[in-house]
Amino acid sequence: MTYFPFQGVVTDTEIINANIVANANKQISDVKWLENEINKFKKSERRKWMLTGEAYYEGEHDILHHKRKVIGEGGRLIVNENLPNNKRIDNQYAKLVDQKVNFQLGKPLTIESEKDDYVKKLQTILNKRFHRTLRNVGLDVFNGGIGWLYPHYDEYGNFNIKRFRPWEIIPYWHDSDRTVLNFAIRLYEELVYTGDKEEVQEKVDVFTTHGVEHYEFINGKLYKDVTKPDVSPYIIISDGEEMKGANWRRVPLIPVKFNSVEIPLIKRVKSLQDGINKMLSTFENNMEEDSRNTILILHNYDGQDLGEFRRNLAQFGVVKVRSGDGANGGVESLYIEVNAENYKSILALFKKALIENGRGYDAKDERMSNNPNQMNIQSMYADIELDANGFEVELQASFEELLWFIDMHLANTKQGDFEDEHVNIIFNRDMLINEKEVVEILEKSPYLSIETKIAQHPYTKDVELELKRLEKERQQYFNEMDNYETTFQQRRGDNSD
Repeated sequence: MTYFPFQGVVTDTEIINANIVANANKQISDVKWLENEINKFKKSERRKWMLTGEAYYEGEHDILHHKRKVIGEGGRLIVNENLPNNKRIDNQYAKLVDQKVNFQLGKPLTIESEKDDYVKKLQTILNKRFHRTLRNVGLDVFNGGIGWLYPHYDEYGNFNIKRFRPWEIIPYWHDSDRTVLNFAIRLYEELVYTGDKEEVQEKVDVFTTHGVEHYEFINGKLYKDVTKPDVSPYIIISDGEEMKGANWRRVPLIPVKFNSVEIPLIKRVKSLQDGINKMLSTFENNMEEDSRNTILILHNYDGQDLGEFRRNLAQFGVVKVRSGDGANGGVESLYIEVNAENYKSILALFKKALIENGRGYDAKDERMSNNPNQMNIQSMYADIELDANGFEVELQASFEELLWFIDMHLANTKQGDFEDEHVNIIFNRDMLINEKEVVEILEKSPYLSIETKIAQHPYTKDVELELKRLEKERQQYFNEMDNYETTFQQRRGDNSD
């Protein structure tokens, strides 16, 4: 495919935002500085939370590393492998993430504009494949606090939008609000082959308005990647005689944030999720435990100190007692009853707290069993709606940036200049509704247009398609009425003869 230079593209002979570019180039030309930034990011708390969110979503929780301990010599805790050590996971966090992602991004986007041809071109780019990518970015946003979209041209010259994982990108912002990207570093792993041997190498790409620089990251040091050009342009254009590299006027990395401070969801609820896992595991441990870790009462015992006694009991399950001075020796156990209702109550509190702190909803809410009217449904969704409203502000800002790249692509490929066209992106939320109430309200609303009623109807999937079907049915009805009238007139004429 051939691309034509147009607005939004800068060739390597042009100078854009001279001060910003000069400062960025001064930093990224310092390889030592890049190395320090990458090493610092790999050890940072921000990246740690991103990886923790991803791990918890996939079921890798801290409880899996839990070890049971007993009192040993000198009163110190020591690991004991003989005790029951169940590691149960009730992954309420993953359920919460899926709730929020599907609530906000589960349904296809609705695109509105006064220009129908513009809408059709956007629908071609923001298609079902993009919707899948956007939903996956939504998972990144909640697990890591931020997600990344990368508009680019693939090896076949097709315009695509790719997803980068949050722990791969080190952004450098031009403003304190972290909205305008100056440049960015991407640290990622790539599978390579040395002969027939497979190994994973760390790669580094530096994204600027001058293209992408490629490095290898080996033992904390950067080296030029000899398998790639020193700098790769974002676009290949033709001036009629030869092909040249060109670049966007902006860095083509678009942040999608959970909130303005990029706090991941796991940071809100990790302690509660850990509490749920611990309660389940402890309950099962207590159900399986025996006298080896029961509270014991000793009578006339003459032996090791209590720490050593407890360790031997836990290890061998046997204790030796003796009689002396007319008193019998013995061991009694202090039985502790495991009350399942206590565990149920604590688990219920933890789960409720997790939903409230994560701003989700409980589909088994009591309000839904007694009187599931629309007011109760909206009340149940109040918290998740609050979070979704904030997330949508971030989404709209991200799509505004994404649309700039799409508009430039359409202009570069001679498909039209739509830069100044207004477009409305609607994120249709997947919310439970009382369909009967909604239909009745729409039917009784005299001030709403037919198009609005169709758009708000719970069974509508494609407004334009429904309007076309409605128009077709009306036309068929009028045709049938015309045929009936014609037949009636003919019969009337025959009778008059």
